[in-house]
Amino acid sequence: MNKFDDLEVFAQVVSAGSLSAAGRELGLSPAVVSKRLRRLEERIGTRLIQRTTRQISLTEAGQGYYERIVAVLAGIEEAEAFVTRRSQQARGLLKVSAPSTFGRLHIAPHLKTFMGANPDLSVSLSLTDSYVDIVAEGFDIAIRIGELSDSSLVARQLAPVRRILCAAPSYVAENGMPESIEDLERHICLPPHNNEPWKLEGPDGPLLYRPSGPLMTDSSEVIRETLISGLGIALRSTWDVSQELKDGKLVQVLPDYRGSRNVAVYAIYASRRFLPTKVRVFVDYLAELYGPRPYWEA
Repeated sequence: MNKFDDLEVFAQVVSAGSLSAAGRELGLSPAVVSKRLRRLEERIGTRLIQRTTRQISLTEAGQGYYERIVAVLAGIEEAEAFVTRRSQQARGLLKVSAPSTFGRLHIAPHLKTFMGANPDLSVSLSLTDSYVDIVAEGFDIAIRIGELSDSSLVARQLAPVRRILCAAPSYVAENGMPESIEDLERHICLPPHNNEPWKLEGPDGPLLYRPSGPLMTDSSEVIRETLISGLGIALRSTWDVSQELKDGKLVQVLPDYRGSRNVAVYAIYASRRFLPTKVRVFVDYLAELYGPRPYWEA
């Protein structure tokens, strides 16, 4: 065994979340995994992982070490794949994190085609509306929707996002159609699940509007369903409600106003230089699937 084998064991432990799970992936016993970790820590002279009987956690040094060796291991994997003429074929397990509603509507229905084109690749898709640290939690890629923030991670835009104000026809019939932003003060507005203000662009430029209403929730799905049921007005992405708009279950409100144009769908991953084939083919697939004018805008 060489030092690169120990790096692989360390990376697998972090990705799997425990010594036993890493052992199962590598075909090693937990005792051997623990021994290899100790050997690595002794060689570099610092503790990388805090261990308990049930879980592990990275030390500060371990976090920085992991972020750097992931690129190294990916580079080794890519080099071996090139030499053995495997560089164009994705293999292994691809771990993906995505927002709940977007993943259900616009990733899950397309996995059959993607996996059919990549038969040696398995996909683990985790749907959550919470922020995910892809390095610490062992994800290969995260799909995020919002404004791009400064980060050491790589971000590739997959699709623009158009957001509109909308309501159910039943709500408009009962409460009337607002004619101006000021009119929203007498309407029920559904705040987003993260309780942030609406970032809007209108005839007079950008503005912030803080909606208030009787509903509070940390679930975007709850906002969506109560909107359709006629509870109030909400700012929603067209990828989320395009079908309801086509079916007449929702109507646009204040069409002169829309959400900020800075919001987009992004693929977030750890490295551009040492991008594993499995990540590249998945990102390319989604970028081609959505395109500059996504199918949900058709």
